[in-house]
Parts: sequence; structure tokens; C-alpha cells
Amino acid sequence: MKKSFMLEELDCANCAAKMERAIAALPDVTRVTVSFMAQKLVLEASDDRFDAVLAAAQECIRKVEPDCRIVIK
Repeated sequence: MKKSFMLEELDCANCAAKMERAIAALPDVTRVTVSFMAQKLVLEASDDRFDAVLAAAQECIRKVEPDCRIVIK
């Protein structure tokens, strides 16, 4: 499954790169892109574990930049 999410409070490109590396290292992540310019996260992970991977991705983001969060509509 592949989904896109907006990010709030993403303040620097270096942080976006750190987040991308951390999320890519998570189990069940097929592909991830964190774009500072677009303030966007594109996450591709296995369908049956997507919600758990998304929660783990939020934790990775929070460790790099505590105020940044994934906007889930």
C-alpha cells in the first residue's frame, strides 16, 4: 500500500533526510520519501502492517523533530 501524507512543522531539509533514513530502516517499509519542499511524506509498506508502520514512522519523525507530525485526514 502506498499513501501520501502532509507534514506539519517540518523545519529543515536535513531533518527531512534524517527522517527518511530512519523510516526506511523500519521493518515492512518498502519505500519512503520525505520532501521538505512539499512538506510531504510518501510511505509504501505492506498492507496488513500499514497502520503499525505509520505509527512507527511518526515516532521516528518525533525523535528527529519533536514538533513535526503527520497529518492524517
